[in-house]
Amino acid sequence: MKKRKIALLYGGRSGEHEVSLRSAASVVNNLYLRIFEPILIGIDKLGIWHLQQRSSFRSVPGQGEALEIIKNNRPLALVPGKGLYQGNERLEIDVIFPVLHGTFGEDGTIQGLLEVVDIPYVGAGVLASSIAMDKEKAKILWQKEGLPVVDFLVVRDTSASAIAAIEETFNYPLFVKPAVGGSSVGIHRVNSHAELKPALADALNYANKLLAEPAIEGRELECSVLGNRRPRAFPPGEIIPQHGFYDYRAKYIDSEGALLAVPADLPAETAKLVEETAVRAYLALEISGMARVDFFLEDKSNKLYISELNTLPGFTNISMYPKLCENGGLPYPALLEQLIELALESNAEKNKLTYSFDKPI
Repeated sequence: MKKRKIALLYGGRSGEHEVSLRSAASVVNNLYLRIFEPILIGIDKLGIWHLQQRSSFRSVPGQGEALEIIKNNRPLALVPGKGLYQGNERLEIDVIFPVLHGTFGEDGTIQGLLEVVDIPYVGAGVLASSIAMDKEKAKILWQKEGLPVVDFLVVRDTSASAIAAIEETFNYPLFVKPAVGGSSVGIHRVNSHAELKPALADALNYANKLLAEPAIEGRELECSVLGNRRPRAFPPGEIIPQHGFYDYRAKYIDSEGALLAVPADLPAETAKLVEETAVRAYLALEISGMARVDFFLEDKSNKLYISELNTLPGFTNISMYPKLCENGGLPYPALLEQLIELALESNAEKNKLTYSFDKPI
């Protein structure tokens, strides 16, 4: 059987560049090599695409392996409607797996580029990726669907009026976060008036629109969803932060920053509610491929709130998305196989459409 050529894109122009290198290493190590041939394409921090002639791994203490990007003087070029080229040589690619997180990875930009190039790709499409990345817009759509979200206020600067609006709306503690982004980059737990302006100023380094939200005292749950038009949800897991909240350091640097309970210790009806709500949130944004949906379960009220949805969740050796799938009966290599099949299925559906109209006016 001819192997399918799967191009992995990793790195990229994002604050989550390093996370992507580790996710990509895990994907390479778990692909069924008897049926897939990986083609490695590293994107440097300037956004230049480099075809990798070999897998180059480096060890990350306590975190497994990460791929390296070896730069060369023959960067790849993308030709609309034709594919990827290195010089005059066209790369034979069946599916692209963008193992990219954050800006220029899961915000719809790379998806739009791949649509123009006309190569099937893993994950959500342009619109779904873009909306899911914008936490404000995603919450507005969920509210219209009657789904529970944490209250929020949009601010765009550190002005006295912005600070006053936040303090009139929420009590301390509260959270300030970039409206666009991921991996908890730029997120701050704010405990007092003195901390608010510096938190806003730092978050504005990562986005020109911020969300202020009340701190929900409760449990942090995550649910993996897989599929196109008929998605399935897997039993949820729980993040148990050990030092404050689940920030970038706890996710990717400090091996003792958080405990991962897979599955979460929940009553059956609560676990079912999480799974059902995750699927509803997924369908409301018209996601395809995969997503991880994050929740808060408030201690005081036992009320469930959607926090956010990630269309390209982490795939590192300690990431929740593959762990939850595996706990639900789908091992990592089989998960990758299904994601590739879902990409081909989605592309086949799009190719049934007519994109031209040749009748005379």
